[in-house]
Amino acid sequence: MHDEQVARDAACTELREKLTDGLARSGLTKTQLAAQAGLGRTTVHEAFRTDVVAMPSAATVAALARVLRLPANKLLELRRTGAGEAGSVAVATAGPGKLISEWDPHDLEVHPAGPTPGRHEPGAVPERMLPGYIPRDHDQVLADTVQDAAAGHSRMVVLVGGSSTGKTRACWEAVRLLVDEGWRLWHPFDPTRAEAALHDLERVLPSTVVWLNEAQHYLGDPRLGERIAAAVHSLLTHPGRGPVLILGTLWPQYVDEYTALPSPGRPDPHSRVRELLAGRTLTVPEAFDQEALDKAATLSKGGDRLLADALTRAGSDGRVTQDLAGAPELLRRYKQSTPAVRAVLEAAMDARRLGVGLDLPQTFLTDAATDYLSDYDLDQLAVDWAESAFADLARPVHGKQAPLRRSSRRPTRRPPGCPPSTPVPSLEVGPVFRLADYLEQHGLTTRRRLCPPASFWHSAYTHLTNPDDINSLAVAARRRHRLQWAFYLCYRAAAAGQRGALAQLSFMRDDVGDYGRADALARQAAQAGNTGVLTYLALMRDWRGEKSSAEALYREAASVGDAAAWVELAAMRERAGDLAEAEALYRQATDAGNVLALFDMGCRSLRAGDKDGAEGFFRQLADAGNPFGLLGLAKLRHRAGDPHGALALAMQAADAGLPSAFSNLARWREAVGDYDGAEDAYRKAADAGHSEGLHGLAKMRQRAGDYNGAEAVYRPAADAGNTSALSGLAQLREGAGDHDGAADLAMQAADAGDPGMLTLLAESRERAGDHDRAEVLYRQAADAGGAFGRSSGKRWPHGLDPDGTPTGPWSEPDSSG
Repeated sequence: MHDEQVARDAACTELREKLTDGLARSGLTKTQLAAQAGLGRTTVHEAFRTDVVAMPSAATVAALARVLRLPANKLLELRRTGAGEAGSVAVATAGPGKLISEWDPHDLEVHPAGPTPGRHEPGAVPERMLPGYIPRDHDQVLADTVQDAAAGHSRMVVLVGGSSTGKTRACWEAVRLLVDEGWRLWHPFDPTRAEAALHDLERVLPSTVVWLNEAQHYLGDPRLGERIAAAVHSLLTHPGRGPVLILGTLWPQYVDEYTALPSPGRPDPHSRVRELLAGRTLTVPEAFDQEALDKAATLSKGGDRLLADALTRAGSDGRVTQDLAGAPELLRRYKQSTPAVRAVLEAAMDARRLGVGLDLPQTFLTDAATDYLSDYDLDQLAVDWAESAFADLARPVHGKQAPLRRSSRRPTRRPPGCPPSTPVPSLEVGPVFRLADYLEQHGLTTRRRLCPPASFWHSAYTHLTNPDDINSLAVAARRRHRLQWAFYLCYRAAAAGQRGALAQLSFMRDDVGDYGRADALARQAAQAGNTGVLTYLALMRDWRGEKSSAEALYREAASVGDAAAWVELAAMRERAGDLAEAEALYRQATDAGNVLALFDMGCRSLRAGDKDGAEGFFRQLADAGNPFGLLGLAKLRHRAGDPHGALALAMQAADAGLPSAFSNLARWREAVGDYDGAEDAYRKAADAGHSEGLHGLAKMRQRAGDYNGAEAVYRPAADAGNTSALSGLAQLREGAGDHDGAADLAMQAADAGDPGMLTLLAESRERAGDHDRAEVLYRQAADAGGAFGRSSGKRWPHGLDPDGTPTGPWSEPDSSG
């Protein structure tokens, strides 16, 4: 009893000391503290009194901790001990998550490195192990962020890097600094990551880490991503909800997708995500530098056998984390597998790279795999080949990852009386599997130019039931000019309620000149909420010179609420010389919420010689925080003969997320003969990540007859795998008559994800009369996903079969699918 009383007294003393210290750091008076905490002054004064035996209530402690930015969980635990209460504290457990100390890092998706090498006791259950940790430069930045959170400031950081580069492990090492502070950690996961996050973000308590590993499943969710981004932003910025720490991880391609600024008048699907990520990303290198390798070697010599084992394989390339995550063994298993196992893996790789979700039904993979086999291998299959193949693929490599692991689904669990969550389309009943990250990336880079065989498309049509998955494959089939499968998959997706499928059907009907059916489908899509499809169709008709049809569609799109249509219609009327109506339409676009219409209005005023009017529009846009306003002001400064002012404004626009501002400045300078200034601006555009900077500089040199100089612009970026540079270099080679060199570069661009250059080369070869070479290039472009609707349609009016042979006439499915 005496010991218990001593513990209670010590807890009381520590609680009040922490409150007193926190008050001193805050600079608040107790009266001000009471006001901000929403408590009575007497309640606050009593909480600080050391001569009072009674403890403050849990609600009082939580409120004081919030304002003073103290760890609420730690203070509530002290209060519970001091009051002699048993069990957990209700307020502390009201929010999602649990104490960081209660988490196993593997449950947070930190890749296990497997059992200690050489440890194989018979009958023993392998223990999941983590190797020693090697801090790198990004870890210091992350540690500083954690310290800021511990000091009472809400923070967010998203680690960006490729698969298995150590992003999640870095987050885990960082949050361990908060264990002694009593912080909690919440990993939204059930029933789906996005639903869990959106449902419970409003319940997050102070002193909580929100764990958004693989943040694309939250921020990139097509239905909930923008709402989650808004909720996270609210959690970070609300003064009464912190401190919180939000940690996430992303692959670079997702960051590029979410942060890309849309062109004027185009849809902006990730505006809130882009705003949330601005200034909150941290790059994790793909490999260890020499300093990190030396540290790893020191640890391995000290007895860390996991690191020692990895270093023997990683060598000098520094890819230690990938080795620890099992990448080499995964690749070996794929390359040395039986034909049946390899076929299943390749079907899974193709499904993921063409847009199917993480969970792949076993029935789909089994039926899809058959055409990946040769006739001989198909004849050798045993009756139970599928069971054997999936069992083999489930075997982990070194205890870390399986090439294709079974994924378990959790049923939705809600307390009685809670409203049901947003329904998710029903997926295939039966086992589902997930492809290892490394093999997914391997398939993405090595299979880009391959079109899946017929069994893949047939199995997808037969077994996949998620509308988004089906529509993604329909888009992939259309890009490969596999029109028959594209139509059938589109109809299935549309019948299941996928809004984008109607748009795809409309575009395909437009490609083959069936305007009546295209317009009808576009109207169905617009009625379902996708008004942009009408504007897109109008753009296609406008570009093809079908002005009357385009204008009618623009007006129809505008009438159903697509603000972008007003801008396009205004530009069309301006080109026709109807300036009065053009200005009226620009103003209607602004009234409809398209703020970028101000940029178009400024440009129109400038073309009309009204510099003051143009400046007014540009300043209005800049004052609203839009970088296009700064770009317009830069153009005015350039025209006024102020190159330094123009450059300063272009730099501001680039810093605000519009690197194309430098390219615009370069073109303006080139137009007036300032070639040195133009070259400087083009280089700044390239350094800022705008591909037009490379193209503009190379073309300027080419126009001056300096072909070697033009190639020298592209070569370093092309050698680094820049697809835009590869395409530009291919165009130079083609223009110089090096057709084989141009084709090789176009193939490299296709392997890097840009197959469009293959089609451009095909058109060039066709114009030159080299029809055989053109045919090969057209086919390669289609297989890689670079088929253009009109050019491919003229060549193969009914499309291509999966094996690449022209499809014969076929009947389009009816609306019932």
